[in-house]
Amino acid sequence: MSRAMKRKEYPLSMRLPEADIAIIDRAATLRGRSRTDFVRDAAVRAAEDVLMETMPIRMSPAGFKAFMTALSGPAAPIPELVELFRRVAPWEAADSKSRS
Repeated sequence: MSRAMKRKEYPLSMRLPEADIAIIDRAATLRGRSRTDFVRDAAVRAAEDVLMETMPIRMSPAGFKAFMTALSGPAAPIPELVELFRRVAPWEAADSKSRS
């Protein structure tokens, strides 16, 4: 006898205002995705974010000690970030030229 296959997909139904559907459809089109794919991915991503925010981080006592040591130590400059923060932002550069 053949075994009954377990269902791997489950329907999800939502009632949304026309304005919400229009926004979703526009964004899905910009991404080249169907409405279903776009909404599924957005919902799953939002659910993962919530779970990651509430999931405790577990580590060994030695790992925690190393973590705290790294946090307690002096900050070290990252040359790429130092250089980045020294640059004039494009909108500031354009603005300063128009004032001259």
